[in-house]
Amino acid sequence: MSTALRVAILGASGYTGAELVRLLVRHPDVRLVALTAERQAGKPLAEVFPHLGGYDLPDLVKIDQVDWDGVDFVFCALPHGTTQDVIASLPPRLKVVDLSADFRLHDVETYATWYGHAHKAPELQAEAVYGLVEDNRAAVKAARLVANPGCYPTASQLPLLPLLRQGLILADDIIIDAKSGVSGAGRDAKQANLYGEVAEGVHAYGVAGHRHAPEIEQGVSEAAGKPVVLNFTPHLMPMSRGIHASIYVKLAPGKTADDLRAALVDAYKGETFVRVLPAGVAPQTRHVKGSNHCLIGVFPDRVPGRAILLSVIDNLVKGASGQAIQNMNLMMGYPEDRGLEQAPLFP
Repeated sequence: MSTALRVAILGASGYTGAELVRLLVRHPDVRLVALTAERQAGKPLAEVFPHLGGYDLPDLVKIDQVDWDGVDFVFCALPHGTTQDVIASLPPRLKVVDLSADFRLHDVETYATWYGHAHKAPELQAEAVYGLVEDNRAAVKAARLVANPGCYPTASQLPLLPLLRQGLILADDIIIDAKSGVSGAGRDAKQANLYGEVAEGVHAYGVAGHRHAPEIEQGVSEAAGKPVVLNFTPHLMPMSRGIHASIYVKLAPGKTADDLRAALVDAYKGETFVRVLPAGVAPQTRHVKGSNHCLIGVFPDRVPGRAILLSVIDNLVKGASGQAIQNMNLMMGYPEDRGLEQAPLFP
């Protein structure tokens, strides 16, 4: 391990931080040298997450206690709005993957509109690369700072971008109906996330105003070559993990659902983590649980000239920590699937 990449995880006491640890303890090229948690500083990680006991891990510390001379790579799993100042203060030699939304939106004015405050590090925003690996591999490979995509945007963009680039669907008629497990809301105690508030029911939230909408629109606009505004409504499901996106699209003249499926199969042939299912097969969140996989299904709609795309991921893995490690592997020249080889957990 003397030549291992020395990695720090900022925000290791949250769900995405813990998932980074769970995956990285099996990564042969990584040594975890710093784990931070402001409120839990001083505790062993096993006291906060008993399932991570038994590994040789450093205790949790505050960010200002980290010895950056002993760090090569940083994952920031901090709350939105807090990462910009932190990354700006890091030694510029460090490579960083940020799992918050702080560097995902290219335009700092759009960020200010949706997040309610001015961007605190616009010079870093100009440097940041959007880390949807299957769509932006070359830029990620050369990047120092990567903005890890959100969970809903990952599940939504993977099926949409190749189809928009090829003009197979119309950009001005896209509806995304998406569902997430409760872990997507984070680990902080919130009344809305209590068992009695979530179990045995489903509800929409952020209706017509969820912050992932501009991130999705940014990607689909680039793919379509023109500004796109779409309908996006997220829902909270009574499950711990998973994203299920049902995407309703209008076909370009003369195109069929079979054409869409063929284009997606071609776009993702050879990809390790994205798989297009056979015709007539609907993906399920339980079939990607614990993995970095994305499964996509394509169906003709009953409405003539329309099709339905179904996309599923684990929000904590391909929607967050697994994709972050995929980005790190690419940035550091490791095989892209290193540390992410595990099959989904079922049942």
